[in-house]
Amino acid sequence: MTPSNHHNSRFLQLFPIVGWIKFYTREEFYSDLFAGIITAILLVPQGIAYAILAGLPPQLGLYSSILPPMLYALFGTSRTLSVGPVSIAAIMIASALSAPEISILGNPVQSALILSAESGIVMLLMALLRMGGLVNFISHPVLTGFTSGAALLIIASQLPQLFGLKTPSCGFDAACYSHYFSGLVPATLSIGLSSLGVLVFFSGPLIHTLKKIGLQPSLITAISKCAPLLTIILATLAVDYYDLAGQQHVAIVGQVPPGFPLLNMDFIAVEKWQLLLPYSGFIALIAYVESVAIAKVTANLRGEKIAPNQELVALGAANLAAAVSGGMPVAGGFSRTMVNFAAGARTQMAMLIAAGLLALAVIFFSPWFENIPKAALAAIILIAIIPLVKLNNIPITWRYDRGDGIAEISTLLGVLVYGIEEGITLGIILTLISHLRKTSQPHIAVVGRIPGTEHYRNIKRHSVETWPNLLLLRVDESITFANINYIEEFIEAELRQQPDITHIVLIFTSISDIDTTALEVLENLNHSLQAAKMTLHISEAKGPVLDKLEKTNFISQLKPGKVFFHTEDAVRELSENSSLT
Repeated sequence: MTPSNHHNSRFLQLFPIVGWIKFYTREEFYSDLFAGIITAILLVPQGIAYAILAGLPPQLGLYSSILPPMLYALFGTSRTLSVGPVSIAAIMIASALSAPEISILGNPVQSALILSAESGIVMLLMALLRMGGLVNFISHPVLTGFTSGAALLIIASQLPQLFGLKTPSCGFDAACYSHYFSGLVPATLSIGLSSLGVLVFFSGPLIHTLKKIGLQPSLITAISKCAPLLTIILATLAVDYYDLAGQQHVAIVGQVPPGFPLLNMDFIAVEKWQLLLPYSGFIALIAYVESVAIAKVTANLRGEKIAPNQELVALGAANLAAAVSGGMPVAGGFSRTMVNFAAGARTQMAMLIAAGLLALAVIFFSPWFENIPKAALAAIILIAIIPLVKLNNIPITWRYDRGDGIAEISTLLGVLVYGIEEGITLGIILTLISHLRKTSQPHIAVVGRIPGTEHYRNIKRHSVETWPNLLLLRVDESITFANINYIEEFIEAELRQQPDITHIVLIFTSISDIDTTALEVLENLNHSLQAAKMTLHISEAKGPVLDKLEKTNFISQLKPGKVFFHTEDAVRELSENSSLT
């Protein structure tokens, strides 16, 4: 590759937008325009709702939906990912802001901006260190347990908003709850339940009806996804017309400053940075993992590819943009992304259009947001969150893999009992422990030959030929410091049960590596076997493993033991004068 081509390749990797915008067509623009309008309709209620969920002024959610998706469009590799405020990040922000050491310092808006900036910096550092593969270190059961636990916390936080109640502090005091429910506001409850009714109708019965009459799928998506905005409009009109905020004490969003905030970095020289860093690290990790998972879903549907490390760059830039433009931390949102995709978005132009429309709404129509009832926003959050609770996954995971099941349950309970960060940490630790346990106790099979073939299988599972003087062992794991003692003990136990053994063949088909500690133990084992008049052999070792062994004295120390290319070769040579059993 010439220097010029290499430079162009690196430029395209850093700015994927250049790759598709050069070939952008009018048909793609029309598709993106339609999807952008639909997504913008969803951005307004979700932006306000998630900001309030995080315990922040509503405008922070709106600001997070303008500049950050524009930056993602510039650097991101997903054509349809919708970046902005998301529910899981919102509950993590709320958790951070409510921490005693943070809340005592006051100014939650400033703390939120620092969280955005730090999350962005953490992601960019991860990209610099080529840590895109970190997404693989959080197992799916842990992520499912975490998401379900966080979703349950969100539901618990929104039910009081739906009923017009204050956040409960009764604990297990039943008498306290009887007094607590006396504070229920009937008008708020009516708005909340009516909003839920509209949302449920649009997400189920209406879609079914529209499909029956043969409406185009794109139009069905457009109509059904207008439900949040329609809910907000109807609820706000009711509050205005009946003066429910003044006469019935219905909680409303309140004043939303008109216009876009000035870009600034006034939050940098603040002592909170060190305190908020652990929370930012968790937010960055979860935001990245969830965003890549969502991006892969839509990319796979169209045969496109996602570059995980470039996604760190794009999401890092988006979060820094959120910080300087007065917004909360952002990530890829599942519901918005699927709406964007279903509405026909072909490229990130759809999100640029959606962000532009939202910017116009923030500049010119902010006063309209003032009387939005919080109960309607709670209903929108509940409808979006309930599908994330996947408790039915737990027994499935448990039946398939007990270790993963324990990790999923523990993560869920950890999030509910101890908190967001503690729960995900517990899940990751348990997953690693489970992995180490499996690695330290690998499956080892005593094998024999299936009659009439050259195939060797586990003697406990198949009817096979064996030989009195020959022990064939297949270790189904790389040999490391963590499992070599277990392997050695297994061999010794087999030899005690079969005193006539004179040859041991280790079949290396499943072994990709042998570390230094394991090699030392194998050398000692070989010496012990030779002293007991037994010979150790190896068969079917992979090239890289043999390359490593040939750099040591192990192969020469095996003699008279040998390295066989096929297990069949070993059996023919070592069992020539032995009778079958």
